[in-house]
Amino acid sequence: MDDNLQHPVFHIIGELADQEKLSCYVIGGYVRDRIMGRAFKNDVDIVVLGSGIDFATKVGQKLGAKVTIFKSFGTAMLMHEDLQVEFVGARKESYRGDSRKPIVEDGTLEDDQNRRDFTINAMAFSLNKANYGELVDPFDGLADVESKLIRTPLDPDITFSDDPLRMMRAIRFATQLGFTIDAASKDAIVRNVARIRIISKERIIDELNKIVLASKPSIGFKYLFDTGLLQEIFPVMCQLHGVEYIDGKGHKDNFYHTLEVLDNVAELSDDLWLRWAAIMHDIAKPPTKRFDPKIGWTFHGHEDRGARMVPKLFAELKLPQNEKMKFVQKLVQLHLRPIVLVKDIVTDSAVRRLLFEAGDDIDALMMLCYADVTTKNEYKKKRYRDNFELVKQKLKDVEERDHIRNWQPPVTGEDIMMMFGVEPGRMVGKIKNAIREAILEGEIPNSREEAINYMKAQGKALGLPVPSENEEK
Repeated sequence: MDDNLQHPVFHIIGELADQEKLSCYVIGGYVRDRIMGRAFKNDVDIVVLGSGIDFATKVGQKLGAKVTIFKSFGTAMLMHEDLQVEFVGARKESYRGDSRKPIVEDGTLEDDQNRRDFTINAMAFSLNKANYGELVDPFDGLADVESKLIRTPLDPDITFSDDPLRMMRAIRFATQLGFTIDAASKDAIVRNVARIRIISKERIIDELNKIVLASKPSIGFKYLFDTGLLQEIFPVMCQLHGVEYIDGKGHKDNFYHTLEVLDNVAELSDDLWLRWAAIMHDIAKPPTKRFDPKIGWTFHGHEDRGARMVPKLFAELKLPQNEKMKFVQKLVQLHLRPIVLVKDIVTDSAVRRLLFEAGDDIDALMMLCYADVTTKNEYKKKRYRDNFELVKQKLKDVEERDHIRNWQPPVTGEDIMMMFGVEPGRMVGKIKNAIREAILEGEIPNSREEAINYMKAQGKALGLPVPSENEEK
């Protein structure tokens, strides 16, 4: 395993450990990723049989690196070249029922490996010269890597009850790595699902976002749903699940449709917030669901209601309440618009209105709508997606000609007040709206000269005094 420890810092740490007569190991994610041949993040966990803080201080002196000490956690961290190295003394942990904060005591390497969340994260490479690079793998993590299995080192009920966030982490690793959670561990999650309530929402959303950012996030959401965790952390999404039939007429299962859209978006973009727009795009279908005997199931207005739901849901999930939330809200509000353009004859005015409302988010909106085509009818899917290309070209053509994207009115309220000598009020707004509608409908070009001429005509029609050209000059 020596090939996995080529970075010079490992030899320096190992030599210093030998001088201090300490056993020292690199453990956790770095070991797992090296064994799997994955690209690893530039963070490394070092465990020593002794004081992690004292040893880190000595390593920092040798490397000339600043050491940051986290005394309450018994850890220390330093940066060396491209690596962030964290040191901890081997320890054993026990837990109280109402907290995931452990009671910590000094321990052996075995104790330290026992406290790890999963077998694939409990593997360690020795850094001491006598057995440099030797793999210490008491729980057969190597076999679990080969079998693509997520399994806890000890009794999963104890593992998950002690630290319920590990249930989210199990699902996150299964999603990121394409692994399966072993049956005993999955059953333990089901039994311990209510324990997630002692975990802060901030920690939960951090794990959930990592699932959302995976290459195939549906894997994680299916685990979350099947174990009952989703009901605990995001119950509104669970309401999308299921199909109702009346008079033999059903509708698609909007939960699995949402997951399909999410996976489709994940193939197109790494943008976390575009992926959240996919999750939220049909979130209001359950409360807007109605049955019409003539046409079957309808979800009229679900885009408007969904957009209104987004701020509250973001707040509940501890997601940001800033422009990222507004981006998701906008895409939920507009997600049906390009679909309508695909189905109907595309008019310039409809395209202008879409560009006006979407602004710089038009490309993201088009990606979401492309991903929203999940019909199993290949002919329909091809027709919709071919039409999408026509709409995209139309968007490009109209924008090049009319410059509607992030449109700013060519005539301002001040222009109107100066032209007609009026105070701010309803009349000014009426003229501004009339100019905007005329441009969007294609009645006049998007230019200041044309807008001013139209403004004069509107003012005249409203009985306002229109100055002569000499007066204007």
